[in-house]
Amino acid sequence: MANSQPSSQNTYTIFFMVILSLICAIILSVLASALEEPKELAKELDRSKQMLIAARILNPAGYFQVQEVNGENDKYVPAQATKDGILEPSDEKIFPSEQNVLDVYRTRIQAFLVDDKGNEKTFKETNLQEEPYVAEYRKSGYYKQPNKLIYKIFSNPGKTEKTETNENKEIEGYVFPVNGMGLWDAIYGYLAVKPDGNTVIGISWYDQKETPGLGANISEADWQSQFPGKHLFQESPNGETNFKTAPLGITVVKGKVNEVLGTSPKALSAVDGMAGATLTGNGVTNAYRDVLAAYRPFLLKLQEQSAKQTKE
Repeated sequence: MANSQPSSQNTYTIFFMVILSLICAIILSVLASALEEPKELAKELDRSKQMLIAARILNPAGYFQVQEVNGENDKYVPAQATKDGILEPSDEKIFPSEQNVLDVYRTRIQAFLVDDKGNEKTFKETNLQEEPYVAEYRKSGYYKQPNKLIYKIFSNPGKTEKTETNENKEIEGYVFPVNGMGLWDAIYGYLAVKPDGNTVIGISWYDQKETPGLGANISEADWQSQFPGKHLFQESPNGETNFKTAPLGITVVKGKVNEVLGTSPKALSAVDGMAGATLTGNGVTNAYRDVLAAYRPFLLKLQEQSAKQTKE
């Protein structure tokens, strides 16, 4: 009889711990389920912002902008989002809500695929689902797949233009997902290109673990501002471009472009490096070269279409 009380207490303690663990497990499960949707929404929001920054629809400071063309110079002015993802010029910088960002993204950006020959494919045609595909191949790189991911950038809809469908809308560019290796880890970004398949609209590097103040500057707006207007296809010394054979990519030079390359044609496909971050710069150069090589057939098709339209 003397040992019955401790035994009973031990049983009670174990039972209490089991019940407590079960309750904690249920709470954690409920919280994980409840947070899953906000987590996915946050991912979509971040991806949307970064693509819009590369496309120069969203200013790196956080407000929308629209393009004004004055002669040969492109000028961007602040804009505000109205219903249906339409942007209108604004006299002040208005910082949009998260829903505004998603509305504009869904109105202006659309994913599609291209095969190894540069032919456009829809996800339905390839029996692929967009969200699982995007999630599965993000780290390994879409450019390594037989069906490669690209995004179309549609022009800003007019006030009377229907926005329910993207059919017959003007395309003002394309966004290419880019990934490679920096000094310490993988780097991920976007590259937006004009319909000519050669001229850069803008870039973003949104996921990197490079050294703060050095290689991490690839994600800073000041450094990224060098890219608009750069050429993907390198011009030959005589100033002409043989698109079928020309080197393809953007080179991050060690130093300043004007000091290293001067005004040579190569300077059109190069940007300044970052002091103390040569290896990160090399990683960026390699990423553009490797990724764009896989998209070359598609870029050539764009260039051919652009040249044909110019002649007409």
